[in-house]
Amino acid sequence: MQSSSDSARRRATVAGFGAIALWASLASLTAFTGTIPPFQLNAMTFFAGALAGAAGWIARPSAIKAMVQPPVVWLVGVGGLFGYHALYFAALRLAPPAEAGLVNYLWPLLIVLGSSLLPGERLRAVHVLGAASGFAGVAALAVGREGGLAFDPSHLAGYLCAFAAAFVWAAYSLLSRRLGAVPTDAVTGFCFATAVLSAVCHFAFETTVLPQGAGQWGALLALGLGPVGAAFYLWDVGVKKGDIRMLGFASYATPVLSTLLLILAGFAQATPVLLVSCALIVGGALLATLAPKARPAQAGR
Repeated sequence: MQSSSDSARRRATVAGFGAIALWASLASLTAFTGTIPPFQLNAMTFFAGALAGAAGWIARPSAIKAMVQPPVVWLVGVGGLFGYHALYFAALRLAPPAEAGLVNYLWPLLIVLGSSLLPGERLRAVHVLGAASGFAGVAALAVGREGGLAFDPSHLAGYLCAFAAAFVWAAYSLLSRRLGAVPTDAVTGFCFATAVLSAVCHFAFETTVLPQGAGQWGALLALGLGPVGAAFYLWDVGVKKGDIRMLGFASYATPVLSTLLLILAGFAQATPVLLVSCALIVGGALLATLAPKARPAQAGR
């Protein structure tokens, strides 16, 4: 019979899957926002995500107490959300998007490898093989695009920023697990701080472009409530209380799902390599499930 702790762990993992599903809509929704600069888009959407979280304070006024956290918690939270996006935007400026995106997608593999440092978790060879298969699926998707991949040494700074972004997001996810006692309501504060820092970067480096028409405003709102809002709350629940290693494997599905949504939205075309990519990612996840389950440790311990 399934224990209550196993059931809670499973529900938390499903919450993490929800974040991954929402992130799959990021590219297509962003495409609908037009030419809004990255940091401006970040500031507006994170502010919307923060407001969505703060709206919960109306029903649960005590949740606002979650804003009172030690400096290390704020460093991890804001450093993860803002640091990742700042580095990723820098990578996109300094290197071609496809190559930068592929390097950045090392973060699920880093999560899988880094999970061995967490209490109650044990890394097995089958986990590494499963994660490697997932990364191969993402690589196949990138190679199969028109023009393929071309890693140019002149874009080294961009590749380094992309890798740093991957490391920051993996570290944020793993450290969030270690800070399991911190309530998810604190993510609202992290989103507010990220919005403010993004606004500062926007006014320093970019020219403001206002959304045009109801379509762009709607896409902006959808971004703030979904992949740049609810997704971070769901991910927090998943990495703190769920199967963080399985979430790492599942994260490789994001670019495939994202490509499928772009195809449905008319921004991309279906290619045979998409099937190969899907097979590698699904196969890697299934391979990883063959490993014996480790006994979960209490989050934050």
